[in-house]
Amino acid sequence: MQQSLRCMALANVQALTKRVADDLLQRAKNAPIVRKQLLDSNQIQLLSLTLNRSYLYRDTGHLKEGVLPIGTPIPPGYHLVYFTPAALPDELGNDGGDISYNPSKPFNRRMWAGGEMQWEKKNPLRIGHEAIETTRLVSAEPKTGKTGDQLIIVRVEKTFENTNGLALVDKRDWVFRTELTEPVTLTEARESDSEPPSPLGSAQESRDFLQTPVSLFRFSALTFNAHKIHYSQPWCREVEGHRDVVVHGPLNLINMLDFWRDVQEDDYRIPRSIKYRATAPFYVGEKYRALLERGAGSTSVKLWGRSSSGEFKVGMTGDVVH
Repeated sequence: MQQSLRCMALANVQALTKRVADDLLQRAKNAPIVRKQLLDSNQIQLLSLTLNRSYLYRDTGHLKEGVLPIGTPIPPGYHLVYFTPAALPDELGNDGGDISYNPSKPFNRRMWAGGEMQWEKKNPLRIGHEAIETTRLVSAEPKTGKTGDQLIIVRVEKTFENTNGLALVDKRDWVFRTELTEPVTLTEARESDSEPPSPLGSAQESRDFLQTPVSLFRFSALTFNAHKIHYSQPWCREVEGHRDVVVHGPLNLINMLDFWRDVQEDDYRIPRSIKYRATAPFYVGEKYRALLERGAGSTSVKLWGRSSSGEFKVGMTGDVVH
């Protein structure tokens, strides 16, 4: 009897998840969002400084010394500081985030899950030029998580065009979880330590990161992202179930692409594509490490850190095709 009731309850929850996903697909059906924007130099300069990089390319000089020339190629991933959310305050979600492609309640908790970017290598986006972004909803897929919880995976596709045609296709996946119905047991935020945050293994290059409240604030400001998981510890702990403020997925993605670019002989090089996946969050004030391994025609980058119990974890993976 109890088994039968549990099966019925699960079937009802799964049916609700599918209805919510189908409703989102219907709402966004055949309704792409098209925007045009001038890709100004200021955003790129401020992003580079936020990333603790005093130059854009090795031959462009210090960023505090002048404006980047019109026509300078925008590095891979740096387009993420353009076409930021355009919403009035009362059009945002309770979490402060953009809700253009959010499913309805109870799927209120959003995380950046992964995606893919494909560049037209001979037609990069350039500083001082105009670009057109077209965004459309690709899918909203109901899923059952590893612990039995119900999820909705939302994929959007953004294309970026300039006067020469297509420059970039950017596919993004978000995972939406149901709101918490009871408090979760959380560990206290870990203090940073000097221990290596990853096994070095067969990696050929490594780079360490530690995001501060200031670096997260600056990145949120540049991307016009008011999502509270990136600055409000009470919201993270009491509403989202995180032990501390969460590092932005796009920030980690840009750092991975910069790492790849820095080990190239020509740092103007543009990859064909990157497929990436966020597998675990990193938190403010915690050290984590990028490990890079070169292969035939592609490069693997993994971000490693430590869990609350001190065990190794992989927070993001990326495969860059040259």
